[in-house]
Amino acid sequence: MQPRTAVRNISVAHSPDSDDAFMFYGLATNKLDTGDITFTHVLKDIQTLNEEAMRGTYDVTAVSFHVYAYIADKYALLPHGASIGDKYGPVVVSREPAKAEDISSLRIAVPGTLTSAFLALRLFSPNFEYEVIAFDKIIEAVESGRCDAGLLIHEGQLFYEKIGLHKVLDLGEWWHERTGLPLPMGGNAIRRDLGTTTMKQVSELLRESIRYSLDNRDDALQYAMQFARDMEQPLAEKFVGMYVNHFTVDAGDAVPRAAQKLLDLGYEAGLIPKRTSVEYVR
Repeated sequence: MQPRTAVRNISVAHSPDSDDAFMFYGLATNKLDTGDITFTHVLKDIQTLNEEAMRGTYDVTAVSFHVYAYIADKYALLPHGASIGDKYGPVVVSREPAKAEDISSLRIAVPGTLTSAFLALRLFSPNFEYEVIAFDKIIEAVESGRCDAGLLIHEGQLFYEKIGLHKVLDLGEWWHERTGLPLPMGGNAIRRDLGTTTMKQVSELLRESIRYSLDNRDDALQYAMQFARDMEQPLAEKFVGMYVNHFTVDAGDAVPRAAQKLLDLGYEAGLIPKRTSVEYVR
């Protein structure tokens, strides 16, 4: 009789939004054979996940690339599951028409100071007044006049025009013009103290989950719709298509280069306290 292999539970934390739900569909609904590894899923907004990552709370967690500068000693990055905008990205929108050069004079609602979007915006314009507001309340803050503008990182990027808001700056477009690279927003990080073998096993299972979702797109989209915050299905599908792409399946060479560029520029601008080397599980 073969001895039973000890089961290892891995905590996986990610955002409660449609693109993350789509990626994790295979794992979250037990569609994959995960062997002696089980997963516990935790849903938190990205600012909370960034803060928890600094404390090393979860084994695997979605993080902003910005926060990697503060957690590189505890976590390595996984080459699967990144949210990357290629010539598009977070958008600054305003209630009244404004230009990109006006940003320094605007009060802007931002989804968190550890987000990559906030770092990119500060690289564009180092000094502006801001207020941290939950990502799904930013449009409301702009519409009400609480803030002059808002930094949209989720589905609001797709419908702000329909509700009468104005684009001030698309950070993905600006970043590509400046660097020629896609804008690295979020990725998945894994605790280094899990050990090399487990890190590689988890990495492979996450890749299988993403591939399973892409191979079973209709079912995965139906599952993801419960996290789409009352969006109509065509809009949710468009958003998932924007941020679950070939970079999500495998970061390749472009994403690590883009992430390193973001952190290097942040350090050189005095926005990040120390130079950090991006390290992936391979």
